[in-house]
Amino acid sequence: MVVNGMSASSNTSPSGSKVSRLPGDLIDPRALMALDSLELRARTVVRGVTTGLHRSPRHGFSVEFTEYRQYTPGDDLRHLDWRVFGRTDRDYVRRFEDETNLRCHLVVDQSRSMDLATQGVSKAAYGATLAATLAYFLQLQGDAVGLLTLDEAVREFIPARCRPGHLRQLFQALERASSGHSTDLATALERLADLVPRKGLVAVISDFLVPVEMLIPRLRRLAACGHEVVLFQVLDPAELDFGFEQPTRFRDLETDQWIELDPSTARAGYRERFGAHQSALREACLNLGIAFHEADTRQPMERVLVSFLEQRQGARSRGVRGGEAMS
Repeated sequence: MVVNGMSASSNTSPSGSKVSRLPGDLIDPRALMALDSLELRARTVVRGVTTGLHRSPRHGFSVEFTEYRQYTPGDDLRHLDWRVFGRTDRDYVRRFEDETNLRCHLVVDQSRSMDLATQGVSKAAYGATLAATLAYFLQLQGDAVGLLTLDEAVREFIPARCRPGHLRQLFQALERASSGHSTDLATALERLADLVPRKGLVAVISDFLVPVEMLIPRLRRLAACGHEVVLFQVLDPAELDFGFEQPTRFRDLETDQWIELDPSTARAGYRERFGAHQSALREACLNLGIAFHEADTRQPMERVLVSFLEQRQGARSRGVRGGEAMS
């Protein structure tokens, strides 16, 4: 088993492609990861979320009117302004805030610590699926999406684009196995700030099990450049509660070192240190105006996506860029 970047004895996923659902029509993450491709997983999650939003009396999140634009085939006729049509004999639709061109770059941690999977779903698979889901959703809105993958170094950088075939390129990069061991998230964020001078959305997906003081200057730089920064912390349930009962050998996934521990004596110290790390990470995000979402690998992906959408909608209505949002 593993905790805090150490390997677990269980790393299996359910077989078959049928998606089982939890109460509330949510998809069990173990069943979701059993689907064959990232594209299929992303499409399944987004379809479930958008169906739920369409059933909602709020009718989605695009509520702030900004301007008119010429009607094009395929536009929703509900947004056609008939009064303008009556005066000008021209077809115009109302344009909403969420239709503006957004440029998003996903930063995805592919280091060995993300391989942890004590309950059948690895952090790596969950994080890649979350990245694919965000990319799929944003491109459906017509937004440009890019990707930076990292482990001990930046492995791949794909600039944000919105064109046919681009999404498949992102999925292929997310599906490639990482060859690195350790995590250098701070340097990756520094590199992204150099590569992407134009302000946009930066979504970072990692376990963030690195010293918070190393991240703060890099996150501050991204925020100062005008980027809207969102952190998605993906954790294994064992990292959250250290619920082991028997003496266990742990292997550090990044160094391959083994250590034997009696959980009953190590639990209190571990929880204290982990809690202090989490508090420091949340405080840093709050001080920098950065949104923060925590998700463990048992959490249905739909909840993470909806939490993200609600946080952005709330920040937009308040006229601020970030703000802490817990899923």
